[in-house]
Amino acid sequence: MAAMPNLFELTTAALLESDLDGKLEQAERLAVLYRDGRLDVALRPQLPGTLEAGRPGRPVLVPPREVPKRRLGSAEGRAAMLHAIAHIEFNAINLALDAVVRFQQMPEAFRADWLRVAQEEVHHFRLVRGRLRDLGRDYGDFPAHDGLWALARETAADPLLRMALVPRVMEARGLDVTPGIMERFCAAGDRETVAVLEVILRDEIGHVEAGSRWFRHLCGERGLEPEKTYFELLGRHLGNRVSCPLHHEARRAAGFSHSELERLEQLCRR
Repeated sequence: MAAMPNLFELTTAALLESDLDGKLEQAERLAVLYRDGRLDVALRPQLPGTLEAGRPGRPVLVPPREVPKRRLGSAEGRAAMLHAIAHIEFNAINLALDAVVRFQQMPEAFRADWLRVAQEEVHHFRLVRGRLRDLGRDYGDFPAHDGLWALARETAADPLLRMALVPRVMEARGLDVTPGIMERFCAAGDRETVAVLEVILRDEIGHVEAGSRWFRHLCGERGLEPEKTYFELLGRHLGNRVSCPLHHEARRAAGFSHSELERLEQLCRR
């Protein structure tokens, strides 16, 4: 009988894949194989901290300030906004794959969570890309920035830091801004995109909740108080920069406590 393929080898291959459609297919297949128990889970040597995720040659990456403003009053503006969302979803696929293979010593449930997240991010990317194509554009047609993956590099050495700053800061910010983006697409008469964003917002609450849960798990293992640790990391790595308004209902569903939200609101007003 042939040996089963190894989870971490396949995840590494998907992470490094630069062909866009190939990455999407591999990430989806990984989640299915793992869920069906058809992967060997023997650990592989830890990846070096400098590992970079594969990505297609386009979009061109530029500093955040050079990304064009996205005005939703025109089809071109709506396409630019959709492209920005697609780029976030693409990076989120890589982040979920990276979490699985980089933090191999984490429990089985951690792998299950982030493989599921990767699969859902693929679904989100396909939905947004479909709307882009409906508008005559595609992923890669607009410039994008590398801010989310830069934070992945910064958190590569510690899963606690990764859970604190990626799901509980960057992805949580998506919970805050998505309702407003939905309102703008609705005002432009684009109900199809609003329906896509409703799916993304629903699923992203679960992704941030997974980050909250594993952040608290790791704090418990290390004897750390979660809220105190979270705000120490927020100050040390992001200078306590918090954008408002906060989507309190979504953040509470995603694992933020009432006191955390109060402290975040205070940082907003500084």
